[in-house]
Amino acid sequence: MGMTIAEKILAAHSGHTQLVPGQLIECATDWVLCHEITTPAALRMLEERGMDRVFNPDQIVAVPDHSVPAMNIKAAKMYQKLKSWVHEKGIKHFYDVGRGGIAHVVLENTGLVRPGQTLVSGDSHTCNAGALGMFATGVGSTDLAGAIYAGKVWFKVPETMLIRVSGQTQPGVTPKDIVLEVIKRIGADGANYLVMEWVGDYIDRLDMEGRFTLTNMAIEAGGKTGIVGVDDTTRAYLRERGVERGEYTEYASDADASYKVVIDIDASQVEPTVAYPHIPSNGRVAGSDRIAVTHAYVGSCTNGRIGDLRDVARILRGRKVADGVQMIVVPATQAIWKQAAQEGLLEIFVDAGASVSYPSCGACLGMHSGVLGPDDICISSSNRNFVGRMGDPSAQIYLASPATVAASAVAGYISDPRAYNSEAAD
Repeated sequence: MGMTIAEKILAAHSGHTQLVPGQLIECATDWVLCHEITTPAALRMLEERGMDRVFNPDQIVAVPDHSVPAMNIKAAKMYQKLKSWVHEKGIKHFYDVGRGGIAHVVLENTGLVRPGQTLVSGDSHTCNAGALGMFATGVGSTDLAGAIYAGKVWFKVPETMLIRVSGQTQPGVTPKDIVLEVIKRIGADGANYLVMEWVGDYIDRLDMEGRFTLTNMAIEAGGKTGIVGVDDTTRAYLRERGVERGEYTEYASDADASYKVVIDIDASQVEPTVAYPHIPSNGRVAGSDRIAVTHAYVGSCTNGRIGDLRDVARILRGRKVADGVQMIVVPATQAIWKQAAQEGLLEIFVDAGASVSYPSCGACLGMHSGVLGPDDICISSSNRNFVGRMGDPSAQIYLASPATVAASAVAGYISDPRAYNSEAAD
């Protein structure tokens, strides 16, 4: 029996030549990603047990990103804990505040994580890195502690869902709409503990930014991770970051690999999609209902990249954010912030009446820099719209692409971005 990409990577990291779904394995981790929210809890576990060590300081990446710059004393202490540990243990790859941004987007651009590798982190959107043809997944603080200490994690080998996306999207339809459509079809637990492997001619044409958006939201369907096989697009992306083809291992699924389920998506039939409260699977066509919004948020590890900001700028150029709407744009990293400034995008946002913030996860999970109040209605390019996710439990969150967020900010209500052409408003 053949194996999938994920099964081959896990086999290579657990000393097996063949794996089957459901098998328990002890898997070596190439990388551990740490941020200031979940890592301190893992470190306390190790300290309390006299196991305060790091398996390899060169294989740990630390990026404070959730509550930075600190919004209160508690957040400042968590940041201090991570930073002091980094210096004490000689962690080589530390992307401090002002030098990093949102951890997953920082990491994807470093050239450190590569095809064929394994990555764990105490963050559910670690699956983001699966777009590079690697096995990347979030774990709890206990497993994170084990990974930091021993460089190993126990896994039950997951089954795989094959998602075939064919055809060309309509203008105005983005990868975010594709993944929201998939989650709408299969449900928020439709990929429970499965690998979501993306294939098809649509995927073949998709740039890396779009692929990261797809794999990033695997967890929103209950998935263990998302993954895209390596191709020339992947190789070119890595080459731009100084990584040559001989420096990583490519795996491809065998023709006779076994899949738990196969999903077929015709990209040409997908429309701009909005996930209504309070679950990412509650998808409907953008503009189906005239729902007024009070907040519009562009950012997060899902959609804070330069391509996302360009989509927003095309709609905001020459237009104004509607009265009564607070729009916040958060470039995902310092490098993206700088590039957006150089391209004049930030000026477009400010001229339209949007606030441009520093790279952070703060607003996405209701910690700071955009927390929602009672009865606020937010359209967001982030990944979760659970009750209380971005602030007050009575607030409502609608998930959409950056383009749909921008169109809705201008209209003052949830709108189809196809109603806005690329030209500036008169």
